[in-house]
Amino acid sequence: MLDTVHHSQPQAGVPSNHLAVEFAETLRLAVPLMLTQLGQIAMITTDLAMIGRLGEDAVAAAALAHTVYFVSFTFGLGLMSAVSPLAAQAFGAGDVRLIRRSLRVGLWAALLISLPMMASPLYGEHILLALGQAPDSAALAQRYLNGLAWGIAPALGFIALRSMMSAVNRPQAPLWITLAAIPANAALVYVLIHGLFGLPKLGLFGAGLATTLVNLGTFLAALAIAAWRKPFANYQPLARLWRIDWPLMRQLIAIGAPISFALLMEYGLFSSAALLMGLISTTALAAHQIALQVTAVLFMVPLGIGMAATVRVGHAFGRNEPAAVKRAGLVAAVLGIVLISALTVAIILGRYQLGRLFFGSSEASAATVELTATLLVVGATFFIADGLQTIMGGALRGINDTKMTLLFAVIGYWCVAFPIAWLLAFNAALGAVGVWIGFSVGTFVYAGLLILRFRTLTRRLAE
Repeated sequence: MLDTVHHSQPQAGVPSNHLAVEFAETLRLAVPLMLTQLGQIAMITTDLAMIGRLGEDAVAAAALAHTVYFVSFTFGLGLMSAVSPLAAQAFGAGDVRLIRRSLRVGLWAALLISLPMMASPLYGEHILLALGQAPDSAALAQRYLNGLAWGIAPALGFIALRSMMSAVNRPQAPLWITLAAIPANAALVYVLIHGLFGLPKLGLFGAGLATTLVNLGTFLAALAIAAWRKPFANYQPLARLWRIDWPLMRQLIAIGAPISFALLMEYGLFSSAALLMGLISTTALAAHQIALQVTAVLFMVPLGIGMAATVRVGHAFGRNEPAAVKRAGLVAAVLGIVLISALTVAIILGRYQLGRLFFGSSEASAATVELTATLLVVGATFFIADGLQTIMGGALRGINDTKMTLLFAVIGYWCVAFPIAWLLAFNAALGAVGVWIGFSVGTFVYAGLLILRFRTLTRRLAE
């Protein structure tokens, strides 16, 4: 058995004072992580496109189902995010045993928390009825959730495996698995919805079941690669898998739970935005949804950089190199600003084309296209702020600092963003534009607090 990590990348074991090396290594990690996240969005988009053939009622029901599902799933996602810093720090310190323990505790956490998490989707109809949704829509949503709910555990398990693989500088395997899953998911969704090859016609339930089966397949593929392919096999990641490591489980919960609640703060803010837009007008709600969808795709870039920042900062923290910790966070932030700024300029230049892509070019849709274009311009500052908060949040995870992130999320999103959005939208009569200005201001406050926190902690580490 190996007692230390034999680093395949020299920079993982040797400190580097060259910013160019740090840029290259951060980018090398970030690109596969970005593409993996985009692959996940591609699968969700494919599902919605297939469901769209069942009619508008089915699409509306799927949207309601996703709302219920993602509130539950977000909590598990936060806990799985803690696997990455734990494994990255272990890799930086050359501790093979801790890499193995980090993955094992992540897999156990995925299994244990998935059981109570399934309660929300399986009782989704009751939740939606309690929230005042129409009975027919709630019933349709429940059919989709009945198929979707069983995929929570393998989906979380895949995230734990992906986190470990990224932490040891090998993020490519999850990307290839995700790319292979996209066409497999599309085919399976179509077959189960429409009942081909002698199978029963399952409709919305079939769409949810297909997603569950694909989640299971991606998890098993990642598990097999971790068990039998080098360099993962060198760490013996599945050794003593039956043992629950309670001390490390407590550490994972201490790091991951604040991440979960911070994500829920963000998710809640955007859910409230849809309600505010609904109070303004149907046009405002439609334009907001498209602008938000563009934002979600753009967000994959800083999200990938943020994940890479967690790993790079974690490596330096594990090696006990304060200067490298600071350098990794700085490089990730600069890289993020450069890439997001370039993409933001592209979106501003193509804002009308994006609006027409979704709404067409008829006179009836002209007002919605115009408002979408306006929101994308206003959102330019929001894109940069949102990218910064994601990247700096990732850097702070690399040094296990997540509790203050939760406090900052409450301040930025709910003490600043929401009140300003409400005041500008209704008291200043700015409507949808006011909501997005409020979000930009609040997100800049959040990002600024995270930057100050990272600077403070790195200064303490240096001292």
